[in-house]
This record gives sequence, C-alpha cells and structure tokens, in this order.
Amino acid sequence: MSLTLLAFLATGCAAGFLAGLLGVGGGLIIVPALIWVFEQHGFPPQHTLHLALGTSLASIVFTSLSSVRAHHGRGAVQWATVKRMGLGLALGTFAGSWLAAQVDSLWLKWFFVAFAYLVAAQMLSGYKPKPSRQLPGAAGLSTAGGLIGGVSAFVGIGGGSLSVPFMSWCNVPLQTAVGTSAALGFPIAVGGLLGYAVNGAGLDHLPPWSLGFVYLPALAGIVVASVLMAPLGAAVAHRLPVATLKKCFAALLIIIASKMLLGLLGY
Repeated sequence: MSLTLLAFLATGCAAGFLAGLLGVGGGLIIVPALIWVFEQHGFPPQHTLHLALGTSLASIVFTSLSSVRAHHGRGAVQWATVKRMGLGLALGTFAGSWLAAQVDSLWLKWFFVAFAYLVAAQMLSGYKPKPSRQLPGAAGLSTAGGLIGGVSAFVGIGGGSLSVPFMSWCNVPLQTAVGTSAALGFPIAVGGLLGYAVNGAGLDHLPPWSLGFVYLPALAGIVVASVLMAPLGAAVAHRLPVATLKKCFAALLIIIASKMLLGLLGY
C-alpha cells in the first residue's frame, strides 16, 4: 500500500505541474497511471478504465482551482469566455460520461489514443489562423463548450487538449488560452465527476472505497500532490516562449498515446 500511495502522489505531482504549465487538467497523465495501478491490484477489468476516467475528472476539480488561481494572479484568464462556455461544458461532460459508461472499455482506450495523436499533430503543424479570426459569440462558445465537454468525458481530461487549440485558433494568446483553459477545467470536472459517480453507483465488483466510478484513495493522493504543484507549473508557463509551450504539449501527448497504443497491441 505504501508503494501504491507513492504512485498516486507521483501521479498528482506530474498532473498538477502539467495543469499549471499547459492548462490540460493532468488527465493525460492520470488516466494511464491509474489504469496501470488498478490492473496491478486486480480491479475488475471491465471497469478499470471507467474508474480511471472518473477518478481523473474528480481530481481535476481540485487541480483546476489551484491552477486557475495562479493564472488569475498573472491576469491570464478571460472570465467572460469561461462564463459563456461553462454551462455547455458541464452539460456536455455529464452527457459524455453517461455515454462512456455504456461503452466497452477497449473502445474507450482506442478513442483515447486516436484523440491524443490528433491533437499532437495539430499542435505541431505550425498552422496559423487568419489574423481576423476571433472567438465566436455566446451561442457559439456554448456549443463549443458542449463538444469539448463531451470529448473530455471520454478521455478523462480537463478539456485543455481541446480548449487551448480552439482558443489559439481564434487568435487568443497562448498563455491566456492556457490560463482560461485551466478555469474551464472546473465545470468539465464537476460534470464528469457527477456523471461517473452516478453511472457507477450500485454496480457489483467495484473495489471498496469507491464512489461510483471514483476511487477515493487514489483521488486523495493525487489531489494533495497536484494542488501543491499546479502553481509551479503556471509560473513556468509564463516564462516559456509560445513555440516551446506547443512543443511540450505535443510531445506529452505523443509519448502517452504511444505507450497506451503499445499496450493495446500487446507489447
């Protein structure tokens, strides 16, 4: 159990730092790490990924608060954008978590891999949006929030892997996109937490100390470490050049997707 706790704390440190650095919530680190730990402990294979996704989104509730506080102190959060996207994000994530709970775990893993590679390619492409492009109005932002929230529920992330590229595409400065994305992670995480907790309630064979598809011991260890590390990541984000931030973002996605792909192929 001591090694398991260390694994949860280490995962939280990495997730918190990345949440502050890239505004991604840390789910791309948390989900694969939790899958590995849960498999080592013999958790029911049909629920392993669902437990990892639910626990990841629950932890992002706390990580996002720590990260956004640090970015807000640097004036890097567009609160008007957060307000317009918030409801759509929460509803989209809740709906996505319900759908994910009905899907076989193997298909969710393949979706996770494809999603990560797609976002990495977009970040490395060097594509520059038209200078005249701006964020859409309230209806457009709410719709975008719903789509981002739905995908986030499937991959157990705070939405930064979609919201940061989306805002960059609309010519929002990258550091501001990262800070705003950190704030957007909160409604995504709340919607996902509720969705996975409700849809996992009452199921047989879940491990003790589970709240639906949220494994509370893992949640506690990850939250303690991630909340402490998120402000450090935010401080680094405001010191790095934009091009370096994009490369860090893409490299992280490629490494994690490749590791999960090898596992799916039996290596």
